[in-house]
Amino acid sequence: MVSQITRGIKISVLTSFEGTYFKNYKIHFAFSYVIKIENHSKDSVQLTSRHWEIFDSLNDIEIVDGEGVIGKKPVLKPGEDHTYSSGCLLSSPYGAMKGHFNMVNFTSTKTFKVIVPTFRMCAPFALN
Repeated sequence: MVSQITRGIKISVLTSFEGTYFKNYKIHFAFSYVIKIENHSKDSVQLTSRHWEIFDSLNDIEIVDGEGVIGKKPVLKPGEDHTYSSGCLLSSPYGAMKGHFNMVNFTSTKTFKVIVPTFRMCAPFALN
């Protein structure tokens, strides 16, 4: 698990290898990840959007931007947390993701970025 705190918001990520399968005559490596967002600040905040950079050892970097996370824009009061699961397909058994969440502070009405630390995705059979 990797974790990082930005402006009182803690992001923790846990990844898992889910297996391989064929799609369009190519092998794909499926990974899942669980992200926990914890509000350790004194203000209520809302996650509004996300930005991902997906590194695949056999491909170029893929950039993904979108609203919220899995269709939600969670509001976190001080001391609250939000956990969600998602996944990623790679064309190789090794890759990584990093990015940030755009959030709004309800007290100041200002937006800010919360860093999602780089997390690795590696199929167990690819490790030495």
